[in-house]
Amino acid sequence: MGKIEFDFNQIADLPAFYRHFAERFALGEGFGANLDALWDVVTGDISLPVEIEFLNLNARSKRRFGAIILLFEEAEEELEGNLRFNIRETSSTAVHQRG
Repeated sequence: MGKIEFDFNQIADLPAFYRHFAERFALGEGFGANLDALWDVVTGDISLPVEIEFLNLNARSKRRFGAIILLFEEAEEELEGNLRFNIRETSSTAVHQRG
């Protein structure tokens, strides 16, 4: 299982997240950079199995990126073990880990 990390010390806002996501998964310019497009890519276009880890999320970042976090949690359930999603705070403590 491959592992892809997103360091939120490097991601300031939603457009930056979508840029990082598109780069990490080698998506073309046709990627819509919105929640619907993200769902479609995560549940149907990326190579599975994969582990996605969000690093350095603090409470403020969790609020800012809450919809994306929820999307990955739902995708993890939908994909039944082919996607693992984890959040690690600055202290390196896993705060979300199901798989």
